[in-house]
Amino acid sequence: MSDADLIKLYSQRILALAADMPATDPLPAPDATVRKRAPLCGSTVEVSITCTDGRVTGYSQNVHACALGQASASIFGANVIGRTKDEVRELRDQLAAMLKGGPVPDAPFGEYEVLTAARDYPNRHGSILLAPEATLEALESC
Repeated sequence: MSDADLIKLYSQRILALAADMPATDPLPAPDATVRKRAPLCGSTVEVSITCTDGRVTGYSQNVHACALGQASASIFGANVIGRTKDEVRELRDQLAAMLKGGPVPDAPFGEYEVLTAARDYPNRHGSILLAPEATLEALESC
């Protein structure tokens, strides 16, 4: 990866999102906790949720990932409260499609546009998808 590629990939906006991670305080009594690991890069995310009537009512995340995975978790964590399993699945599918060249996910997840530069780096896609995938698994318990 050249220096120009790194600069493109790790933009100031991505680094700002990674540095301003929401929802990092542990939940006192989560309904479910799931830890996921991206096998290609070793990034990990642990999410805890509370839910009522199939909707996320509380969310906490512990993220150990590259700046791309952190930025993704930041965007996700800022928008997950109130979402259903179907909405999280749709976002995960839209995000995966975006990483393969498709459109940016629908609102309120449009900020994922900042990660379109990662399309050319499939070894980073797993890290970017960790937070929604862990949340989907946690929602299975709700």
